[in-house]
Amino acid sequence: MWSLFFPLLLVILVSLPKGLLPEALSPVLTVIFSILSGVFFLYFIYLWFAEPIKAYALREQDLSYRSGLLFRKVITQPIARIQHVELKRGPLDRRFELAKLQVFSAGGAMHTFEIPGLELKKAQAIRQFILSHKGGSNDG
Repeated sequence: MWSLFFPLLLVILVSLPKGLLPEALSPVLTVIFSILSGVFFLYFIYLWFAEPIKAYALREQDLSYRSGLLFRKVITQPIARIQHVELKRGPLDRRFELAKLQVFSAGGAMHTFEIPGLELKKAQAIRQFILSHKGGSNDG
């Protein structure tokens, strides 16, 4: 969404009538918005390719999350070590029935990892699976 904001603002800025902006300010604003447009366009391209690479795997003993386009990262958390699981939903998440699943483990103030963009029912099912399996998996 934000990756389209600055290019549109640049188009509006360039299409303004000549006398509306001071002459000294117009070229500076054009350069600034051109640079910002380029940066946000590259960010948009990065997200376009990075988003399909994100994946999670819920298994009987652990939960894994993989992400990253240039720097790949795989986090695996044993279900027995999960302390807390939260579902977070912003306004857009509520609108489109999505949720972020945050997994917390002992020893950290922040979440261990977050799985964004899950369908609400799927996120609730994963959360329920983790809560029902975290107490009784002491086999080893």
